[in-house]
Formats: sequence, C-alpha cells, structure tokens
Amino acid sequence: MGLTRAVTTWLRTPTRPVVKRFAIASLVANIVIVVTGSAVRLTGSGLGCPSWPRCTDQSFVTHGALGAHGVIEFGNRMLTFVLAAVAVATWVVVVRYRPRRRPLVVLATLLALSVPAQAVLGGVTVLTHLNPWVVSTHLMFSLAIIALAVVFVRRVGERDEQPRLTVPRPVVALATATYAVAWVVLAIGTVVTGSGPHAGDIDSPRNGLNPAAVSQLHADVVFLLLGLTVGTLLALRATAAPERAHRAVVWLLGVELFQGVVGVTQYFTDLPIVLVGLHVFGAALVSGTATWMMLGLRDRGLPGPDDDLTPRRRDVRVA
Repeated sequence: MGLTRAVTTWLRTPTRPVVKRFAIASLVANIVIVVTGSAVRLTGSGLGCPSWPRCTDQSFVTHGALGAHGVIEFGNRMLTFVLAAVAVATWVVVVRYRPRRRPLVVLATLLALSVPAQAVLGGVTVLTHLNPWVVSTHLMFSLAIIALAVVFVRRVGERDEQPRLTVPRPVVALATATYAVAWVVLAIGTVVTGSGPHAGDIDSPRNGLNPAAVSQLHADVVFLLLGLTVGTLLALRATAAPERAHRAVVWLLGVELFQGVVGVTQYFTDLPIVLVGLHVFGAALVSGTATWMMLGLRDRGLPGPDDDLTPRRRDVRVA
C-alpha cells in the first residue's frame, strides 16, 4: 500500500531524483527483456506460441497442448506489457516534471514508442519462423534501445545546454572508433548465433554460414576492440581527462574482458545455454557501457537545485 501511494505521489509531482529512478528502471527493464528473450530462444521455445499477435490462431493465451515451450514464450510476451508500463510511467513522470525539459521528453517518447516497435519486430520473427537474420535484427534493435536508455539516464543528471568537449579531438576520434567497432562486434555476434545450434526451435533455419569461420571473424574484431579500448584508456590518462570519462572506459574494458572469457569458454564447451545467455547479457552491457563512454567525453554541466536546470551562459567555447 505504501509503495502504491509513493508511486502515485511520484507521478503527480515528480522531482529530479524520481525522474532518475524511472530512467534507471527503464534501462533495467530493457536489459531484462533482452535476457528473457534469449532464454526463449535457448530453451527452444521461440515458436512456443506459433502465431502472432495471438498465441495460436484460436487463442491469445497459451494452453496445455503447447507444453512448457508455450508457457515460456507466452511469459516473455507478457513481460512486454511490464516494459510498456515502465515506459509509459516514465513518460508521464518526465512530462509532468517542472521545469519542462524537452530533451528528456523526446528521449522518454522514443523509449515508449520503442516498445510497440520491438513487439512488432518480435512478431515478425515468429511469423518468419525465426528467420536468423530477422532474429539478429530484433536483438540489435533491442541493444540500440538499451543505448538510448543509457543516454536518457545520463541526460537526467545534466543541464540542457550545449555540450563542450572535455578531451582533445584526437581522443574523441579514437573513442568514436572504439564505439563503432563495439557495434560491429555486437552485429557479428548476432550472425555467429544465427549460424550456431540455438535456433529457438528445432525446425528453424540457420543462416547457412560456417560457424567456425564466423566465430573467427568475431574473435578478430574483438581483439581490435580490446586494442582500441586500451588505447582510448591510455589516451585519456595522458590528457588528464575527467575522472568520469576515465572510469567509463575502465568499465567498458572490464565488460569486454568478461565477454571474452565467457565467449571463449562457451565456444570450447559446446555452447551450454547458461553461458550463451550470460553472453547475451554481456552484449547488453557492452552496448550500455560503450554508450556511457561516449557521453563522458562531453560536459553539459551538472544541475544545481531541482528547479534550476535552465541553460547557463558559458565563457568556454565548445571545443
């Protein structure tokens, strides 16, 4: 009862800390839906509900004949409504927050619209019988939403003013290359999955590529990413960059090493589903930490009191 009253108060008269809580909740919810989506595929439940938007041609809900796979797939579909509730509540909080912050309204609106878009794309994967290229697109879209949620979290704690660079432009270029390669790694990772054994259903097709060759390409690009990340970290140290920028790259490097260990282990242990699921979770972390790194290269200024978020004049030009 107390929680209900608190949420009602937050929705009516939200403060900046409340907006921050909802932003974090949105980020967590989007990560959770990626992990549960991978669980559907890894348990072979991708077609547990063989139709969309209904579970079957006759029913919106699963039934006994569909077995455990139907329960798992239908359960994941129900989580979409939880994600939608979080997104809508976040949007309401941001719209009601004063003073009105247009960048936050835009970000919250995009996150809210991403839920039905994500649901439709998920439906397309079912209607195409888990076509591996559609599944890869679905995952990449989800990872992009996580990156957008990270931007939202970051912007809540910043002022709405023109950013200025906090590091030299060559360092920004190096970090940008790191960020781009991180997304290439994620994209190739989905292709590797599309060539492997976890199709989501016993009758679902694979992309036809050689798993060993694609895995080798993935590993090569991962080594490139690690090298660029270490280079970015050293460049930030050499230029006395702000602590938050340095810390963000350290976190990214840690996630990359974690991903590398999980990836190598799963490869040499015949892809156990627990490790594959952990690897998908790591991909979500890569998306988030890489985006956080890029945001740390620019400064918009920290907000003052809760009602003092209007842009300030700066004497320092944008670098």
